[in-house]
Amino acid sequence: MTTTTEPADAAREIAAEAARAYREALGERLIGAYLLGSLAYGGYSAAASDIDLALVLTDVGDRSVVESTTAALQERSPLHRKLSVFWASLPALREGRDDGRFPALDRLQLADDGRVLLGDDVRAEIARPEASELLLESARFAIAVLATDEVTAEFRSPQRLLVDKVWFTKAVLFPVRFRYSGTTPTGRAANNDEAIEWYLSQADAPAASLVRLAREVRAGHPLEAAEVEPELAAGLVPLYRHYIEAEVRRLQDSGAPAELVDAFADWDKRLQ
Repeated sequence: MTTTTEPADAAREIAAEAARAYREALGERLIGAYLLGSLAYGGYSAAASDIDLALVLTDVGDRSVVESTTAALQERSPLHRKLSVFWASLPALREGRDDGRFPALDRLQLADDGRVLLGDDVRAEIARPEASELLLESARFAIAVLATDEVTAEFRSPQRLLVDKVWFTKAVLFPVRFRYSGTTPTGRAANNDEAIEWYLSQADAPAASLVRLAREVRAGHPLEAAEVEPELAAGLVPLYRHYIEAEVRRLQDSGAPAELVDAFADWDKRLQ
């Protein structure tokens, strides 16, 4: 009799294997390894989710140890390539700093939803980022990653969006999660399922059918150009302009740097 491993279980096995590899590479510098993301709080998608792992260290030390171990792990199989690792020292995390690779949103996820794989449970010692820090971080990420000329051109004339499930779901759902995170107490990290449910409940939400399609693709629905292309043409730019309008208001209300607000205004003009 043969058994089939569930996608989430297979991903957790990769995470556990990786945790052991980091323990071997880092020795006593590794305080603990933790699951993050959808493998920790639920909703893992074999089509679109990463395998998120957090490492808490006594000190950062030689950064190349984590980086080389990650690179070696990612070469083992296509599933291993989904491994995404966040790491910092415990002293920095206690102070709300990142001295390795650990953005504020992921530090919040560790404090809220991290699951211990091995080592000590120090989640209660992690300083929770302020909502203002989370807002600025997500806004700067959006400008750096999504507002580039290359991505803006892709939004106008999709190519990779029609064939890459991960990029399609991320591109559609990033603004949905950003919008929802801004409505949660203290900027709590939002997962895709609850963000989508919230967004689709809004009477004025544009591109609802595109967001529903992204939800279906995350759940395993095939990405077919004939179905996706008209949805993207009708909904992707309105979805992002809706997000940009709301984000500009939030940034202005929070007293964000003028250059960041201006970057969003420029992005909006390039999408028109």
